[in-house]
Amino acid sequence: MEEYGERVEKLKDLIDDADYIIIGAGAGLSASAGLEYGGERFKENFPEFIEKYGFEDMYSPMFYPYKTSEEKWAYFAKHAYTNNIGMEGTETYRKLHELVKDKEYFIITTNVDDQFLKSGFDENRFFRTQGSYAKLQCSKACHNKLYDNRKLILEMIEKTDEDLKVPSELVPKCPVCGEEMDLNLRKDSYFVEDAKWHEQNKRYTEFIKKALNGKVLLLEFGIGFNTPIIIRFPFDELVKSYENVYLSRFNRSHLELTVKYNGNYYLVGEDELDKYISPEVKERYVPFNENIGDVLDNLNQNTSH
Repeated sequence: MEEYGERVEKLKDLIDDADYIIIGAGAGLSASAGLEYGGERFKENFPEFIEKYGFEDMYSPMFYPYKTSEEKWAYFAKHAYTNNIGMEGTETYRKLHELVKDKEYFIITTNVDDQFLKSGFDENRFFRTQGSYAKLQCSKACHNKLYDNRKLILEMIEKTDEDLKVPSELVPKCPVCGEEMDLNLRKDSYFVEDAKWHEQNKRYTEFIKKALNGKVLLLEFGIGFNTPIIIRFPFDELVKSYENVYLSRFNRSHLELTVKYNGNYYLVGEDELDKYISPEVKERYVPFNENIGDVLDNLNQNTSH
């Protein structure tokens, strides 16, 4: 891997020269912004749930077999508030917005915290693939409509009792079929893709088609291997398939590219790419395992807008 300063300068030039920028964002970007699901942040926000259930992070409680819906929604409300509704835009996301705000950009993200919305990004320029903590849907997906839940979540938190239960009348019911509602998260086959989801999907697809006529920079932040087929693998294919596409991948642990060799696909580290792909492709790949916020600071100090 090239020296850090060389990579920053190279990416600075790519941002300046790009006709189009596509941002792909996963959980690692929000973790870098301080929105971690474990550690001190979890302990500070959920002491009562830790005491009652022995929870060790914010993720596993979303799948815990609560005895009642009243108990489940007490946790869901606190979780949605802590990771979305009660949050403002974070410094890291605002730094990213400052970097690309004057460029022709589009965002695809698997994050459900709405940090892009809260940090100044254009709502018409992103595709939120996996839902949002700020939306409700029918748990059985009987109809393709989403409902804003902010007011309800705040009331649930206010009225959660000492047993960590919400009042029964606050448990949301589907206005169409009467089943219980759920947070709009892609966690099972009942995930609702409403009209806006399909509009975002269409705009993203059209943006890619348009962008491939110019110089394209893919900025990928914090995407691992939980759902790599949504962003990571397609980005790999774009940079390998088009000479006008450049990729900068930000990841603490996984800077590999997916390459096809003798009919099989492999994850290949940046230092071994010469064995599997042409030098020209490697030249269009700029990886970073450094802190995202620190790199954005350096880019914003040196990039013209």
